[in-house]
Order: sequence, then C-alpha cells, then structure tokens
Amino acid sequence: MGKIILITGGSRSGKSTFAEKLLKEKKKVLYIATAVVTDEEMKLRIKKHKSRRDPGWITYEGYNSLGDVIRKSECQYIMLECIGTMITNMIFEKNINMDKIDSQGIERLENYIIGEVKDIISAANESSKCVLIVTNEVGLSLVPEYKLGRVFSDILGKSNQIIAKYSDTVYLTVCGLPLKLK
Repeated sequence: MGKIILITGGSRSGKSTFAEKLLKEKKKVLYIATAVVTDEEMKLRIKKHKSRRDPGWITYEGYNSLGDVIRKSECQYIMLECIGTMITNMIFEKNINMDKIDSQGIERLENYIIGEVKDIISAANESSKCVLIVTNEVGLSLVPEYKLGRVFSDILGKSNQIIAKYSDTVYLTVCGLPLKLK
C-alpha cells in the first residue's frame, strides 16, 4: 500500500519548497507539474520552480489523468504540484461561462474534478509509492466575490478534505514553517 503526504498552505507559504526538501535525498523522483504557461510571468514562475528541482528528477507536465501517470511511473517517490493549479486548469479547459452556470452544471464540474482527485488517491494507494501532494489552502480566506472564485474555492476545499482524509501525513505550511496536522 502506498503512502500519501499532503502539504497545504496559502500562497507563498513555503509548501512546495518544504515538499521538495522532504524528497531532497531521494532518487527516482517523479515531479508532476500541473502549471500551464499562460503568459510571460507564468513562464518565469515555472522556470524558477524548475531551477530549484534536483536535476536527476523526472518531470511530467500535465494535469489530466494523473492517476494513470502515477500508476505507470517507475519512480518510488512522486511529487504532485499542485492540486489547486490542476483544478484551475480543469475548470478552464471546460470553457464554461461561469456567470451563467447553474447548480447542475456546477455539480457536474465538481464531480468531474473530484473523480480525478479520487483516481489520484486510488493510484497512490494501489502502489507502494510515496506520493507527496501539494495544494492551496482556501479555507482561511474570505469567500470570493465572483462566482468563478466561489466555485473554485468550493471544489478545491472539498478536494483537499478528501485528500486529507486518505493521507497518512498532512502538513500545513505558514511563513515557511511546516506544522504537522496528521
């Protein structure tokens, strides 16, 4: 049975750096990068993240069917960075007018994304791998003013709760400091 470690925190809280430190001495690491280049600023962010990584790590760039990526990987350690970005990309790929989406449409979108999250958990549990999952904590903030933000926060919050439930260890990072919750 695999092991899942969830690392959550706010923006710029140090969660990715902490996750990378947990894998510092490990060989055979797969880094699943879910970010997509959307503009020059994002391109620079991705470049900065890449420069921090161990050059011996294998990188997979994508955000769909990540359970299959985990299943097919020969690496003992996998870092998925990050669930929040994965969900953002999944929402935008559907090209939904969020101002006009109804409750049934939101439910379909949520089920689609939660299905992907559950498949990631299943893939980790079916294996003997250690999977570190990085995510954003949205539960400490204001409820977003816009519908897109509220839908995103709701789906990410539910996803985080599901992942935490099935994780062996959960950390919250604040100001670069990890706090072990589970």
